[in-house]
Amino acid sequence: MIRSLFTAATGMQAQSLNVDVISNNLANTNTTGYKRSRAEFQDLLYQTLRAPGGTSSEGNQFPSGMQVGLGVRPVAIMKNFLQGDFITTGNSLDMVIEGEGFFQINRPDGTIAYSRAGAFKLDKDGRVVNSDGFPLEPAITIPSDTISITLSTDGRLTILQGGSTTPVEVGTIEISRFINPAGLLAAGKNLFLQTDASGAPITGAPGSEGRGTVVQGFLENSNVNLVEELANLIIAQRAFDVNSKSVQTSDEMLQTTIQLKR
Repeated sequence: MIRSLFTAATGMQAQSLNVDVISNNLANTNTTGYKRSRAEFQDLLYQTLRAPGGTSSEGNQFPSGMQVGLGVRPVAIMKNFLQGDFITTGNSLDMVIEGEGFFQINRPDGTIAYSRAGAFKLDKDGRVVNSDGFPLEPAITIPSDTISITLSTDGRLTILQGGSTTPVEVGTIEISRFINPAGLLAAGKNLFLQTDASGAPITGAPGSEGRGTVVQGFLENSNVNLVEELANLIIAQRAFDVNSKSVQTSDEMLQTTIQLKR
């Protein structure tokens, strides 16, 4: 009975974490480039009361053992990098990556972060930056007299300046892909950081070496499926309720045992 109390408690803690993960997914339903998370669990150690294949006092072999599980624990929160739906914006600096890859963002400390959010803008110096003002890497600057911006699927950015009829190429957008994107570290602000688990970035032109192409005038929506997340939320809530019922039942059994001494 004491064992069942602690076992059920691990279940309640696990489902509480599961609800946290689902809640974050729901909160980011409309976050550009957001990738949904999924909590994963493992069963804990087992207390072996009788080993499988053991021999009885009569010399017979037991066909099965007696093992009591001690609960559950969370082992990972996985990011699902399935592509989200595209939303048309008509903005010449809005971009999506169709396929695998990440935009490279230069953070203030000089490190490179990676993002699927392609809602870019211009700062006061004409640099292409994200919503926090972090510049795209490699840096691209748009002249102040630019009247139109065109992006090709292989990342070449060309502009048309006032008084000219000849397009001018001002830079090329490079994107990075990882052998294990699930190993990236989520840093907030729609950014991911490289880790040993993700492997080194494979950087180059869009559309080459397995990297996706870039498309102008669109944004990638979150890949959260509201119906699926709400169903998961109900399941997690019911699992929490069942585990709390196990705690209550164990408590009642302990109470009955204590009363036998009176």
